[in-house]
Amino acid sequence: MSLGAYCVIYCKRIGTSTSPPKSHTYWRDIRNIIKFTGSLILGGSVFLTYEVLALKKSLTLDTEVVEREKMKSYIYVRTISSDKGENYGIAWQARKELHKAVRKVLAASAQVFRNPFADTFSTVDIEDYECAVWLLLRKSQADDRAARLEAVQEMSETHHWHDYQYRIIAQACDPRTLIGLARSKESDLRFFLPPPPLPSLKEDSSIEEELRKLLASLPQTDLDECIQYFTSLALNESSQSLAAQKGGLWCFGGNGLPYAESFGEVPSATVEMFSLEAIVKHSQIPAHCDRIEANGGLQLLQRLYQLHKDCPKVQRNIMRIVGNMALSERLHPALIRSGWVSIMAEALKSHHIMEASHAARTLANLDRETVQEKYQDGVYVLHPQYRASQPIKADVLFIHGLMGAAFKTWRQEDSEKALIENALGDEDRYTTCWPKTWLAKDCPALRIISVEYDTSLSDWRARCPMERKSIAFRSNELLSKLRAAGVGDRPVIWISHSMGGLLVKKMLLEASRQPELSALINNTRGIIFYSVPHHGSRLAEYSVNVRYLLFPSLEVKELSKDCPALKTLQDDFLQFAKEKDFQI
Repeated sequence: MSLGAYCVIYCKRIGTSTSPPKSHTYWRDIRNIIKFTGSLILGGSVFLTYEVLALKKSLTLDTEVVEREKMKSYIYVRTISSDKGENYGIAWQARKELHKAVRKVLAASAQVFRNPFADTFSTVDIEDYECAVWLLLRKSQADDRAARLEAVQEMSETHHWHDYQYRIIAQACDPRTLIGLARSKESDLRFFLPPPPLPSLKEDSSIEEELRKLLASLPQTDLDECIQYFTSLALNESSQSLAAQKGGLWCFGGNGLPYAESFGEVPSATVEMFSLEAIVKHSQIPAHCDRIEANGGLQLLQRLYQLHKDCPKVQRNIMRIVGNMALSERLHPALIRSGWVSIMAEALKSHHIMEASHAARTLANLDRETVQEKYQDGVYVLHPQYRASQPIKADVLFIHGLMGAAFKTWRQEDSEKALIENALGDEDRYTTCWPKTWLAKDCPALRIISVEYDTSLSDWRARCPMERKSIAFRSNELLSKLRAAGVGDRPVIWISHSMGGLLVKKMLLEASRQPELSALINNTRGIIFYSVPHHGSRLAEYSVNVRYLLFPSLEVKELSKDCPALKTLQDDFLQFAKEKDFQI
């Protein structure tokens, strides 16, 4: 306005002024034109600068507020005024045009993928850098299995997202995708929501009492003798512990030895261990798993798991129970809802081989997208524990012997000094389970399985005094578990130690008599025996001589020197191996 008024006044002055002498008119006009033009340019520049800054200010968003809102863990709807006149400004128009462009890009991408977006998704108000998140979510729920697997792999390999983007995936993905991410090696733990809050215990209750109630709610009739033994032991111990807490005296009863072993322990820890061992046995029965879930067992076990983070033995027993329950597909929704997938995903990344292997077994039983086999109690996959794109070419099975275990039998050495010095050292130099660390690294195309079963030298030390399993019984039991794990569908190599070699021979002979197991025999490529007592052991002879003192177990009795049963087993296997041309 001021600039225009100035121009008008100046023009009037020029029009009314008397004409100067001709000698000065030309230069005076030039100076006036320069003044006028300069004023016009300067005023225009100031005006344009002001308008640009004002427009920029009106279009600038408070990014800190936006980021802070995105970081919230809940989904909200921002309320706006119903008066359209308040919203239809320059900023609104610019945002509208930007969203139109984004929607066009999304629609074009959908046509390229030949999978158009749903109406609800195509109109979502999202930023351009968030498109990848929603595209992967959509792809992970596609009908094509290969596309789903590719989407999960892309998610797991992404490490540049913000926290809220991982939370979007965690909240919006389906259970199939969640389990796939848990079994992906490179997955970020931010993909997994923390377990839901646990219900509070009653004021007059405790974990011991809740375990007792859970155990008492399970069927007590028509059970295996060992299940009955562990159940009664846990319930008796629980009763005595509760009586002691109420002011009674600590006393022992029943078989005596388990109580004598626990004399110096804290009563609550003893009760929890006995109860967990009993629940482990019950969880091997599918119908009992349903009762455990219906009676709140998953939440109770989770509370106990969090309470005993410094006790690996308790945590392993709990993971055994959850892994057994994961064998039943109808319990998968309950396991996912209760937050066990996030717990297992974290445990799978543990440097402790036993903890990671228990978690790998549970997640493999939950993963019906890429795993057809089922890993029953005592069957552990040492490699691959994650989803792998490389096809498996052969199976290598490790069978431990008397007083052995699935992990400790295959350790490097027992020296405590070596354990301390190398616990945090290079795995290439020291390992607590060389099949998991070294063999898997050298031969990544193998599936490495280690099995575990209970053994004892004496009935005094037997976990279950009523459990008297012969080699024939154990071989049939292991054979059934290995077939459920898919052993025999590809080439197999057996590696056995001590009594494990006898079990391998017995399993192969039993399989040869069953036509449906012919694939296991035909795919057996080789057998390795480590210190296997093919003709018996002197240790068994010594134990039998003092049997009235040591009460040797059935396993030890069967290993007697020149035992007729062992001789028959050896002769039959040699003839069988010669016919099949096994590499031994």
